[in-house]
Amino acid sequence: MQAMVTEMQQPNFWTDQIRAQSVGQKLEHLRKGMVEFEEFESRLTAAHQLATEADQTNDQSVAADIEREISYLQAVYKKIELATLLSGPYDSAAAIVSIHAGTGGTEAQDWAEMLLRMILRYSEQRDFSTTILDESRGNEAGIKSVTVRVTGPYAYGYLKSEAGVHRLVRISPFDAEKMRHTSFALIEVVPELPDAEGAVIDEKDLKIDTMRAGGHGGQGVNTTDSAVRITHLPSGITVKCQNERSQVQNRQTALKILKAKLTQLQAEHQDKQLAEIRGELLSAAWGNQIRSYVLQPYKLVKDHRTGFESIDPDSVLEGQLDDFVESYLRYISTDKK
Repeated sequence: MQAMVTEMQQPNFWTDQIRAQSVGQKLEHLRKGMVEFEEFESRLTAAHQLATEADQTNDQSVAADIEREISYLQAVYKKIELATLLSGPYDSAAAIVSIHAGTGGTEAQDWAEMLLRMILRYSEQRDFSTTILDESRGNEAGIKSVTVRVTGPYAYGYLKSEAGVHRLVRISPFDAEKMRHTSFALIEVVPELPDAEGAVIDEKDLKIDTMRAGGHGGQGVNTTDSAVRITHLPSGITVKCQNERSQVQNRQTALKILKAKLTQLQAEHQDKQLAEIRGELLSAAWGNQIRSYVLQPYKLVKDHRTGFESIDPDSVLEGQLDDFVESYLRYISTDKK
């Protein structure tokens, strides 16, 4: 922690604003954690003394007080334990979340918008800030794709559990015959990286297009060619940003997102090479759903990686993701050992 304090005192600290914000948020998170841990220790000692005195005097009147302290201590301990699982190299970074509707037209696009609402609600509950960088609306309803920046302490660490294919089974509100439909949407989650970190991008590998922005941004944005689409020719990755009024700002943001995606692609390629050496087979991400949400004929949300289930999909879709996030963090922590 002292190293971060020293770094923040340097005169050029704010030159890289993403790095500076990440360090500042991480430091604040650590300070808050220390306060919570000190309070935890203090109340644990007090609860132990109270229990010892009650045992010695056979005083049953303090049983309710002891029970409340135990409940509090269990909740805080769980929170502290969860924080220790956020130890990945980029867990403290902001997150770039992209949601893409699968095949299925309006039904899939509506599902993509439901997932966007879920991510926004979860972020709100964690006091994260969200900014929609780009959005492509469906022709009738829902969204074709959307990209959101989520900032806050360990935003990427918490949201990385949502990366993958999400499957929905329900009676479609767009089907006059009230038939059951299965829809798919893909969520991508990458960390927002400081300028000095991540993949190196050669300008010669980029195709940059500008266009008039649409959707978010207001009238001033929508009447200028401020939107930017960048295609990385070697990988085929395309990133678009239209949130800012300035074309320069949109270009900078799009480049940061592209850099994050290329860095993740390189890491996945290295993991695949290691898996091939071990003789493992890896299936394509799009065909490997991570979670299913069944609304009819019964109610169930199941994470296929961890096995964790919930019979309350309505709450999950309202952003109650803590149990799924925790089970995933424990799962990957165990997998690394």
